[in-house]
Amino acid sequence: MAPPEIAANSTATNNGGGGGGGGVMMTWEEGNAGPSYAYVTFLAGDGDYVKGVIGLAKGLRKVGAAYPLVVAVLPDVPVEHRRLLVDQGCLLRLIHPVFPPAATGDDCPFVRPYFVVNYCKLRLWEFVEYNKMIYLDADIQVFDNIDHLFDLPNGSFYGVVDCLCEMYGPPCPQKIRWPKELGPEPAFYFNGGMFMFEPNLNTYDELLRTLDVTPPTPFAEQDFLNMFFREVSKPLLPIYNMLVAMMWRHSEMMDLDKVKVVHYCVGGSKPWRYTGKEENMDRADIKMLVERWWDIFNDESLDFKNRGDGLGGGGGGGRRRMLAAPVVETAEAVVLYPSVSPAA
Repeated sequence: MAPPEIAANSTATNNGGGGGGGGVMMTWEEGNAGPSYAYVTFLAGDGDYVKGVIGLAKGLRKVGAAYPLVVAVLPDVPVEHRRLLVDQGCLLRLIHPVFPPAATGDDCPFVRPYFVVNYCKLRLWEFVEYNKMIYLDADIQVFDNIDHLFDLPNGSFYGVVDCLCEMYGPPCPQKIRWPKELGPEPAFYFNGGMFMFEPNLNTYDELLRTLDVTPPTPFAEQDFLNMFFREVSKPLLPIYNMLVAMMWRHSEMMDLDKVKVVHYCVGGSKPWRYTGKEENMDRADIKMLVERWWDIFNDESLDFKNRGDGLGGGGGGGRRRMLAAPVVETAEAVVLYPSVSPAA
């Protein structure tokens, strides 16, 4: 199954210390000790993105994902939001911010100022209790099982092109232009909202060292990761990260019936904020995708407390099995965090 999923076509220094926050306890069954896999996202602040993470957790449960959703939380995520995530079976991991070098001049170097928080994704390479992880932004929903991606060959970084024109034609006007200050352009430019990687402390340390000497560029960590992994990155089919903008940029290249992962990356498309008033948001296909997200979010049968099939809800074969549900610590609401992949 692995080959058809690919599209045709490294030791910590700065930023205030590592991830792994308090309240970590390992509880697992010493059975068939196979590879450890997990899905992972991250959450910052006290805003409404917690709804996106809850929707993602329920979406993974609906499709029978065999592996847990780990949520890397920054210290500014309030306790009440952490409890909401624990109630949905998420495994929480406290991380600390990562900041790029200060930009010269007064202008913000990023397309949007809040992009700076996305450098926190670099902390995910510390999660070495997992052999592989699939990162998903909180504004993503999974509509079909993608566990099989974990079976792709080791040693590569897997992502999906940011714009379909890279696969099917010449660059379109909306395609992101490669920042020359980052050196040679990679063979393809992936979107930073979904990727599969292998946690590794050497890679983590090298990421931070490289960040120290790399100028910030408009698309923040997305540009940086494309630069860092350009020699080992491999493209996945677009069905694994379908950016909603592709529906009006390259509609002729889209087949929604085959899409497994939808990325509500355009501001007006976030389902929990959707009004239909922003540009392109009155399209029938957008309305349909927003409704599908809400159907999952509002489905109480998908709540963790109503399921008897483990965190993922799917079969895990010989994977290690978690013995106890996550528990919230009284003081910090950090989950007792199993360093294993549960199975049903």
